[in-house]
Amino acid sequence: MDQQRRTGRQLLAEQEKLGNDVVAVEVGGQVFDLHTPLPEGTSEVRAIRQNDPKALPIIRHSTAHVMADAVQKLFPGTKVAFGPATEAGFFYDYDRPGGSFSEADLEAIEQKMLEIIESDSPFVREPMAREDLMALLSSMNEPYKLEHVQRLEGELTIYRHGDWVDLCEGPHVPSTRFLKAFKLTHTAGAYWRGDERNPMLQRIYGTAFASPKDLKAHLKALEEAKLRDHRKVGKELDLIAFHPLAPASPFFTARGARIYNALCDYVRELYDRHGYEEVITPQVFDNELFETSGHLPAYYENMFLAASKEHLEKAAKEIVEKPPADVHACEHVMTEHFRFGVKPMNCPSHCLLFGMKRRSYRELPLRIADFGRLHRYERSGVVQGLTRVRTFAQDDAHIFCTQEQVSGEIADFIDLVHRVYEDFAFQAPKIYIATRPDKRIGDDAVWDAAEKALIDGVSAKGVPFEIAEGEGAFYGPKVEFHLKDALGRSWQLGTIQADFNLPERFDLSYVGANNESHRPVMLHRAVLGSVERFFGVLIEHVGGNFPTWLAPEQLTIVTVASDFDAFAVEAAKELRRKGLRVSVDTSNERLGAKIRAARLMRVPYIGVVGAKEVEGRGLQLRSRDLNADVGFSTLDEVAARLLAEHRAPSLRD
Repeated sequence: MDQQRRTGRQLLAEQEKLGNDVVAVEVGGQVFDLHTPLPEGTSEVRAIRQNDPKALPIIRHSTAHVMADAVQKLFPGTKVAFGPATEAGFFYDYDRPGGSFSEADLEAIEQKMLEIIESDSPFVREPMAREDLMALLSSMNEPYKLEHVQRLEGELTIYRHGDWVDLCEGPHVPSTRFLKAFKLTHTAGAYWRGDERNPMLQRIYGTAFASPKDLKAHLKALEEAKLRDHRKVGKELDLIAFHPLAPASPFFTARGARIYNALCDYVRELYDRHGYEEVITPQVFDNELFETSGHLPAYYENMFLAASKEHLEKAAKEIVEKPPADVHACEHVMTEHFRFGVKPMNCPSHCLLFGMKRRSYRELPLRIADFGRLHRYERSGVVQGLTRVRTFAQDDAHIFCTQEQVSGEIADFIDLVHRVYEDFAFQAPKIYIATRPDKRIGDDAVWDAAEKALIDGVSAKGVPFEIAEGEGAFYGPKVEFHLKDALGRSWQLGTIQADFNLPERFDLSYVGANNESHRPVMLHRAVLGSVERFFGVLIEHVGGNFPTWLAPEQLTIVTVASDFDAFAVEAAKELRRKGLRVSVDTSNERLGAKIRAARLMRVPYIGVVGAKEVEGRGLQLRSRDLNADVGFSTLDEVAARLLAEHRAPSLRD
């Protein structure tokens, strides 16, 4: 059939539109490289040129192939696994007999890549029968590719450039000459298929762009990102810490806890204004709860299970008396006796709370908020600082409402999201509606209703959105809010999800105006998302320069000499009584050293105390944000200035 279907290259050549900068073509919103036969009957295509945003993933994917080619030429015996394009660039995973890659290795790989690119080797697509492909991969001694091909269905293809071959569905650039703007950035360990039970592979990350100018700008942004890295800044500012005895579970120091609590208090004040009631629910439940909610069968691998000594003894006795036939049978016995689960989400406990009493339509919408601690078993290969942890809290809430109230609740939530992100000086978020995933609970009719409710609610608000196919939660579709930080990086933080499944599974109901029983709709929503993750994003967004209302110390008082320490301590006490966060540096360091120390901690205001300040009962103020001396202010004036900035901008009324 491929012989009868024209490729993008053939069609553009016929129409005399095949330029030297054409990377691929677009047909009906779908991208095809110039090597791939187009759908039958295709007569019109849009040429994707090298500088087109849709060319970038193709350039990056092709660069990953060239990198793997270079690695195998330089390090014979290395086996390859996956090598996709990513939002930031690309990576490829390797099983290298010699172990990890050094910085010197990366430099050598880059040089070999340049040689391959200069050869201007064309990428060639070749469909293969499954038996032939498996024979080829076996002869190449590529066990990871061989395992992967056994999971694939449909047409199977390989791509060649020069003498290098890879199992791949594409798309790819026409030839290696399109790949001159690239950089290998770093290495890391990665388990095969992300499962720590599988072999540890070596991953090389890189990035590529259409032009050297774009690459240079990106590398500059990467350097800025390194300076703002929340793990680095969090340590420098004494905000967070980690310990190997609590893997992927952050410690918040006294300074970090002030910010964490200020974030929660900020959200609590918004709850008061938007009609939420905060509750506290247990952390450990009988597994029957998670069977009912669907978490145990659908989320089992990411849950922490717990057992008492009594249950462990029963499990051990059963295994001894009736030895399981295999590992899976043994696991079944153990999970049967691990009777408890540590909650990964608050929604099941909120369903219990709603169902504990008879509800009336007059109570709806009922908005239940919960900062309860959650635990999820994230694989060690994916955890990272504060942005991917195993224990966290969310500004989590669930709204139980009638179907007629859904649109209004979504509109109110969109307003809340925009208000919050403006307070943190983020740009307006981009909105996506994530639809049903392959792995889900509930009937298609229920999903139809839930997806329609979200689309109608967002549409009624009149804000633009895009559809993210298959990206919903296993129990319901969701609206996602993606925002960009000060470095232009995108983060998905806020979300609201329409759930028609959990109210059904928990048999929740309310008495309507007609005195009959009705099923409520459940909306899952969070603005910050994980407080830990938001904390990490915020550190990098502001570069550690927290606004005055969030800063762990709003003012540091420093003394010219020890003679003035007593007044500095007295002034700090007076300002603290007014609710301000103030520290005092009465060390024996020189004044300049004290000021430098306060600047390094990014304190919004520094107050200097000398003889004149003691006499006038005030401080010489310096503002971090103005980068200037404010001048002398009495303690009352200092308090008034800081109190004016003591709350989030939208709450200063």
